[in-house]
Amino acid sequence: MKNVTNSFSLFMNETPETGKAYMDMVKKQAKASVLDRKTHELAYISVLAAVRMTSGIDFHVKSAKELGASRDEVKSAVLVGLPVAGNVI
Repeated sequence: MKNVTNSFSLFMNETPETGKAYMDMVKKQAKASVLDRKTHELAYISVLAAVRMTSGIDFHVKSAKELGASRDEVKSAVLVGLPVAGNVI
């Protein structure tokens, strides 16, 4: 996997069976989603920002941009949770 954080790499390397099970679940959930990949990434960015998991935001922003998301779409995704979760970044 490219562009992952050090903590995610550590998780995958130190717990390979759990890491594989986790990635299998992530892939199955994404495959079952009716959202297109760009929208899925933007929604994921919204959730990461809302729950303050900032370590994964860079990875998913890069992924969203590779899928055609604009800077304004990414900013809007981050702001989706603002009314509920507050300004956390």
